[in-house]
Amino acid sequence: MLNKLVSSAETISHYLGKCVAWLTLAMMLLTCLIVLLRYGFDIGSIALQESVLYLHAMVFMLGAAYTFKDDEHVRVDVFYREFSATKKAWVNIIGGIFFLLPFTLYTAYLSLDYVSAAWRVLETSPEPGGLPFVYLLKTLIPIMMVTLIIQGVADILKNIGVITAKNAKGQN
Repeated sequence: MLNKLVSSAETISHYLGKCVAWLTLAMMLLTCLIVLLRYGFDIGSIALQESVLYLHAMVFMLGAAYTFKDDEHVRVDVFYREFSATKKAWVNIIGGIFFLLPFTLYTAYLSLDYVSAAWRVLETSPEPGGLPFVYLLKTLIPIMMVTLIIQGVADILKNIGVITAKNAKGQN
């Protein structure tokens, strides 16, 4: 049961991350188009420039859980890298329970008023010719928190499994 929950959560993070990774290609191509239009044809577009910002936000916010799942997030591991698997599991559990989950739950809670205010007015770009989807962009904040919560719980459960497996081996 525990393994199935962890596997399901990690599958969601994996596929979301793989899909979002393609946005980096779109972002690069769009940036090249913007440069070509601006310097080759003297054509500028606020909407195209904002599109790059939207794509960047999507890559960052929707890819966070994938990055966390693959343990590629920023970690100051001066001591951690030398720890045994059991000690690493304990650090991950404590970090998840006392840092990741409270931060993500609190940020999700705080973002709800912020996002709902943007949806109430269907917030748009303040720039003339900008994109009319700021409310959608802001919606990525609670979505990011939910994906991190799901992946964080999966990570905690996975590390509990590491500890219980080590204890079970030690008792045999």
